[in-house]
Amino acid sequence: MTEGGSLSSALVVGTGLIGTSLALALRRRDIRVLLTDRDPGAVRLASELGAGEPWDGAERADVAVIAVPPQFVADQLLELQKNEAARFYTDVASVKALPIAQAAVLGCDLSVFVAGHPLAGREKSGPGAARADLFLGRPWALCPTIESGPRAREAVSELVALCGANAVTVGPEEHDRAVAVISHAPHVTAAAVAARLAEAPDTALGLSGQGVRDVTRIAAGDPGLWTGILSGNATPVAEVLEAVAADLKLAAQSLREFAIDGTPMDEVTDLLRRGVTGTGRIPGKHGGPARTYAVVQVVIGDRPGELARLFQVAEQAGVSIEDVRLEHVPGLPLGAVELSVQPEAAETFATALRAQGWQLQG
Repeated sequence: MTEGGSLSSALVVGTGLIGTSLALALRRRDIRVLLTDRDPGAVRLASELGAGEPWDGAERADVAVIAVPPQFVADQLLELQKNEAARFYTDVASVKALPIAQAAVLGCDLSVFVAGHPLAGREKSGPGAARADLFLGRPWALCPTIESGPRAREAVSELVALCGANAVTVGPEEHDRAVAVISHAPHVTAAAVAARLAEAPDTALGLSGQGVRDVTRIAAGDPGLWTGILSGNATPVAEVLEAVAADLKLAAQSLREFAIDGTPMDEVTDLLRRGVTGTGRIPGKHGGPARTYAVVQVVIGDRPGELARLFQVAEQAGVSIEDVRLEHVPGLPLGAVELSVQPEAAETFATALRAQGWQLQG
């Protein structure tokens, strides 16, 4: 570390999606990054992408980031500390209580360790999927223990800031209960829906649209990686899944009764209403309250530069695009783009698009 305490070097252990993305983010800030992984090919690819240089096992970094599955964090921390690989240590695993407990049992020095978890990711894996901007504006949970020293907390907080994320201090157990609700159980639920598609008839798949893609997107994650994650947070995830299963069972019973004798589907309606309420509680842009945007639907050709033309119209009209969704039309070189904008800007944007010859839907 420099005399002022600022980080100047980092060791990234594990060059998968998160580790390589973190390394790329640090390189953008001129931090010297050393890379290591049990797979030499992953290190080589990450290096070729500009994420850093292979670690020789001797150089000591300011901070070591352990980017391995949860079940390996404690062993990796112990090995690094035995080799005095860094002054301070953190990890990015999505489970916190178990690795911390395991590290304590192994006798790791927890005074220089602050557990962490960036709430960012993609359904793709590996260094080739890494992005330097993956953490921008995203929450990054920090779970210091009572043993974590102030300098370790400062160093890891600085690391988070260098990646463009927002540090959120939370207890390990509270963190694990939270991610069970917002990440782990949703992944299993998405997998359950996607599993129905494995044996679905081709006719059904041919009719699939953006809705099923939205629901099942995260189910494409690596099963081996996710089994490790879920095993480290088994009880909180099981509790959420049991609650989801209970809701689905009531909804199924209600639908059956309606089909038999027309009994009102009160349980289904209640579930749908609670779903709307829950969706509305998801934080909006910049972590503020969720906002309702107007959607402008535009027909777009499957040609290079079409999206850029759309964005240019928005810029000329002074309209900020808050979100974009693109859906291709099967069998045709066309697509439909849903552009979310502030409600008060929707008509202005639509008028500008029509004036430029764009065809709008709805």
